Amino acid sequence: STLAAFLELLSQERMGLHPIQSIGLDGFHYHSNYLKSHTIRRNGKEVLMQSVKGCPETFDAHHFLAKLHELKHGDTLWPVYNRQKHDVGEDALRVTGDIILIEGNWLLLPDAPWNEAQRLADATLFLRADAKDLKGRLIARKMKGGATREAAVAFFDASDGLNVEHVLKESVAAEETWTMLADGSFQASSVKR
Repeated sequence: STLAAFLELLSQERMGLHPIQSIGLDGFHYHSNYLKSHTIRRNGKEVLMQSVKGCPETFDAHHFLAKLHELKHGDTLWPVYNRQKHDVGEDALRVTGDIILIEGNWLLLPDAPWNEAQRLADATLFLRADAKDLKGRLIARKMKGGATREAAVAFFDASDGLNVEHVLKESVAAEETWTMLADGSFQASSVKR
């Protein structure tokens, strides 16, 4: 999401670039009340969705796909995840750009309903990073949201870490992949289609 926001800003400030609008998948998390009252099976046990927030099952993929179809036909209102409230704000952002960059962990999963998003995309890009390089970033993000270090590490172990592995192992090949190196720089590669 940080890179997507940066690319949007860059496209608006640099002469000769067509402005893009970046939007995210996070606004399609189920609302907190739902996550606190519904469960999924994880490692053979029933767990509250809230405890594994961020995994594919905690998103309303059908709502996301409906909004993508709306977007294909013109402007739409988009939900946004509020990190202070830790909940979704419906219809919080008007999407009006000619070029829309949508970011999210599950957009390249091969399974239905996620694979429908790939069919609706004009182009796909995958940001790859080593799982160990992402761990510190994800723990720091959780702490910035108000969690203690212990709680942030526990959440990484129960949810974020598993999500990282899922994304890295299960995502289908994108048309272009940017690999983040240990020094924070990126290396690009393309797939011919």
